Amino acid sequence: LPINAGVYRAGFATSQAAYEEAVTQLFESLDRWEIVLGKQRYLCGDRLTQADICLFATLYRFDSVYYGHFKCNLRRILDYPNLWNYLLDLYQRPQFKVTCNLDYTKRAYYMSMTEINPNRIVPKGPIVDFDQSHNRDRFGGA
Repeated sequence: LPINAGVYRAGFATSQAAYEEAVTQLFESLDRWEIVLGKQRYLCGDRLTQADICLFATLYRFDSVYYGHFKCNLRRILDYPNLWNYLLDLYQRPQFKVTCNLDYTKRAYYMSMTEINPNRIVPKGPIVDFDQSHNRDRFGGA
């Protein structure tokens, strides 16, 4: 998905033009999937697929890491009602949730990428509640 690679293209851009192109394409893709996920439960319809698993990893990290650390800050995933509820739906499945540790994830990104965070400062926020209710059950799906 352009979203998964897009956050890295923006975060590691070495020129203003490259950054702006990457971040524009990233948010165009997020906007597109926001519309699609307003009509169906998963990326490919009514069945969970590998595409959903791949996108989950990026969406899960987005507001806490990519928004600030990679300068992908036009909007948060929280600002996209369908993407946000989709993320909550996936996160709340035990198979997804067990793989998640946001504090570890934040430390791994902010501490290791000294070229974009030379002082290795890890932000305290944002506080994210992935356990709040979502509205994805309205679509059914397997």
